[in-house]
Amino acid sequence: MGLLFSHRFLALLKKEFAQIRRDRRLAMSLIVPPTLQLLLFSLVLNATVSDLKLGIIDDSHTPESRSLTSTLTESKSFKLAGYYFDVNQLGDAISRGDLDAGVVIPKGYAKDLRRGRPVTVQFLLNAMNANTAAIAQGYAEGVVASYNADLPDEGIHADFRQIAANDVSRKGQAQLTSAYLYNPGLVGSWFVVTGIFGLLLILNGSMVAAVAMVKEREVGTIEQLLMSPAGTYEIIVAKMAPLFFVLFLMVLFATALIKIAFDIPFHGDILVLFAGAALCVLSGIGLGTVIATFTHSAYQAQLTSFFVFPLLTTVSGAITPAEAIPRWLQPLVVINPIHHFSVIARSSMIKGSGFEAIWPNFMVLFVFTLIMVSASVWRFRKQLS
Repeated sequence: MGLLFSHRFLALLKKEFAQIRRDRRLAMSLIVPPTLQLLLFSLVLNATVSDLKLGIIDDSHTPESRSLTSTLTESKSFKLAGYYFDVNQLGDAISRGDLDAGVVIPKGYAKDLRRGRPVTVQFLLNAMNANTAAIAQGYAEGVVASYNADLPDEGIHADFRQIAANDVSRKGQAQLTSAYLYNPGLVGSWFVVTGIFGLLLILNGSMVAAVAMVKEREVGTIEQLLMSPAGTYEIIVAKMAPLFFVLFLMVLFATALIKIAFDIPFHGDILVLFAGAALCVLSGIGLGTVIATFTHSAYQAQLTSFFVFPLLTTVSGAITPAEAIPRWLQPLVVINPIHHFSVIARSSMIKGSGFEAIWPNFMVLFVFTLIMVSASVWRFRKQLS
């Protein structure tokens, strides 16, 4: 306690805050990058697919076939790109990338529908992007199921069948009803934004800390601090505390932006979220300080961070589910602070979980923060000596 209230320490804090206040680039880096990262990444990384270009071959030319095509194209999932008269022509358009999908309606479509016969409608997908193709298939199945449900109202008893599907027609049937918990609207941005939040704190925090520390060495103020009567720990804490305060302002700004721009609910305790964010910021400061002690200029610090940040981002589970990461990389996920803060943010904000449910993530985040801060203090003391 004597360290925190000594005149030397307070003078160092005043000097650090004055230096931060004069650095306009630092202030801009705490406002512009968080805003752009949250807004752009959440939009670009959204898994929702819409306006897929759909080509149609209608050999039936009946009101029933036109009703099917209008049902497909009136949804937000597909956009009519044109009618074709030949399957080869449709296939060429898909191979060139002019179309994302194609529908082939047979000539006897309406006749078979009215007679209650099975009707096969061919749906072609451009599977160059397997994820988009799988989503488009789900969209098409949902649209056709909705269309099929409306046919009995028109006096038509249709029997749509999927090619190469198993025969499931039995006397007893089990129906599956889905209930979406915590995110009933299936808003994809809720998952992405809460993950980007953790990336924002770690990457921006470590970058700001690294650049601030390296600039001290470039300007020569480190030598002046060594000549002062302040102790080593006073210098280290005085340099980290203002950075933590300024970066936590970024936490408040990012939290408000998440609520206003994306309308993500806050079902849990906001203090739990802020506690995890504080540990995340300290982890970033410790990581940035360690990087700064191994480099001699801001340019070198930025180059060194390019070897660290992509690995943290890739194995964080912040953008893609952690379960999708290969098994041999799962140990890196377990020790990744971004992953654990993403779990804390999603659990506290969307699920409303309390500390008793996510304390293991807090524990790992605390251990990582302790290791990073200790390593940064050790490296900084060694450099000062």
